[in-house]
Amino acid sequence: MVLIILACLFLFPLVWMVISSFKTESRIFMDLTSFNAFLPTDFTFANYSAVFERIPFFRYIITSTLYVSVIVVLGLFVNSLAAYAFARMTFKGRDVLFAAVVALIIIPFESILLPLYLIVDELDWLNTYQALIVPFIANAFNIFMFRQFFLNLPKELEESARMDGASTLRIFFQIVIPLSKPVFITVALLTFITHWGDFMWPLIATTDESVRPLQVGMQFFFHQPPVKYGHIMAALTMGTIPLLLIFLFFQKYYVRGIASAGMKN
Repeated sequence: MVLIILACLFLFPLVWMVISSFKTESRIFMDLTSFNAFLPTDFTFANYSAVFERIPFFRYIITSTLYVSVIVVLGLFVNSLAAYAFARMTFKGRDVLFAAVVALIIIPFESILLPLYLIVDELDWLNTYQALIVPFIANAFNIFMFRQFFLNLPKELEESARMDGASTLRIFFQIVIPLSKPVFITVALLTFITHWGDFMWPLIATTDESVRPLQVGMQFFFHQPPVKYGHIMAALTMGTIPLLLIFLFFQKYYVRGIASAGMKN
């Protein structure tokens, strides 16, 4: 019962956002202090059509989908390989290096924002997809997640394959990856959600509209008059739908991946 109540509390803002996106501007504020805020009164699609008239919404969606998808795909490859090395390979300084990787999790992004900007500027990557993608491929938390999951996989399968002459990479791609779908999907979901909502770094690294992602592009509604909250709610609703669909579709894998990653140290 407590969980249901908490779930409803967290869902209220989302429901209000979606319902408000179908209301006129005046009705949004009229209903704000009553239960009518959650009822579709004065139903209209005008806010959605206005979004496409005021900003290049599809361009922003394509840009966000493109660069976030590349981060997810490359990140899965790089972070899983690094995690497999920490979980199964023995080399000098492994534990110290892994401790350093884990320590990186607690460093806030804001503390490296300026150095990262200076590096990207020196590489002449501002207003490019490289600036949005390359700094975020390797991720300490994702390495930790993969490593914890790999530790729970039975070593006997890998040892048997190695006795048959399989190389480390072949074992990883043909045995480990097929057994690790839950953690791969979990990491992919977390990475996609994190970078889909990125705002600070894209705002700083991109000024050209051709590489501007959705979250930055939607700031147009706050800075260019007239400020219409119905338009803002419609844009936010369309920007949230992909996340909801992806999460709902892969929910069972996400739960299994989270549970398995925390089972062994």
